[in-house]
Amino acid sequence: MTLTGGTPAGAASARSEAVLSRLQLLVTRKLDGLLQGDYVGLLPGPGSEAGESREYRPGDDVRRMDWPVTARTTLPHVRRTVADRELETWLAIDLSASLDFGTARWLKRDLVVAAAAAMTHLTVRGGNRVGAVIGTGDPERGAATLRLPARPGRKEAQGLMRAVARTEVRAGRSDLGALIDMLNRPPRRRGVAVVVSDFLAPPEQWGRPMRKLAVRHDVLAVEVVDPRELELPDVGVLAVVDPETGELHEVQTADPRLRRRYAEAAAAQRAAIAHEVRAAGAAHLRLRTDSDWLLDMVRFVAGQRHARTRGTARPARASRVEGEGR
Repeated sequence: MTLTGGTPAGAASARSEAVLSRLQLLVTRKLDGLLQGDYVGLLPGPGSEAGESREYRPGDDVRRMDWPVTARTTLPHVRRTVADRELETWLAIDLSASLDFGTARWLKRDLVVAAAAAMTHLTVRGGNRVGAVIGTGDPERGAATLRLPARPGRKEAQGLMRAVARTEVRAGRSDLGALIDMLNRPPRRRGVAVVVSDFLAPPEQWGRPMRKLAVRHDVLAVEVVDPRELELPDVGVLAVVDPETGELHEVQTADPRLRRRYAEAAAAQRAAIAHEVRAAGAAHLRLRTDSDWLLDMVRFVAGQRHARTRGTARPARASRVEGEGR
């Protein structure tokens, strides 16, 4: 459910274009300034090129044991690997009607575009290819799923982001499970898959496709949240409308029991989402419309890099950052 008041399709597209134009300089300056160093990526996976050896640490992947060095030194060693230079990244972007909502600094849709722009910027360098599939609403109501082929180069990446920003949100809810499953077809070489959504669809709908996706690829789930989806303010009678069904209700927010039940249900829903993401072995990044999303993303990427340098096993699949409202 969301507060009443919709945004016309044309106005939403123009707003997203404006947000995207502001993001270009913001993302380039701040991400490059805060994430300096060697080859940077959202999910710095183990790669496939052989690197130097180091002593084994608890949690290291035993499949990377360097047996010759272990035999010579009599101490267990693992072989470091260098990140692949030609990476293919696919974005599954959910633009259901529920994303056209926000009560803080951003609309959820704006945050989706911002997150996609940042990920594209981080992964497009070095000849990497970036592609996307976009769900725009309920297919039974005329919504279509768009596929933008993966291409290398910054010019192509900017064109992809313009296409995302111009995508019109349709009525209804996208089939998130089917959207994620599109990244499994056709089978591709190992790469990175990023799913950007508010994940309001039932976890049983998208959990299995995400687990299947994580078998072959490093998966990052970016969850977009608005504070009003977590708790209701005490503002008296509040008219709310479900943007995906059009149902309208009036809620008496002065009732503390109602607010408590709402918060408990919201917390249970988010816990179920987090559980399903962890069960899939995916990394989890939660971005809120009332927080500094760019700082949250920088912390997430830095945490991934730090976990990798410490030798933590599968850091990209165990780390999670949740932005807190400020």
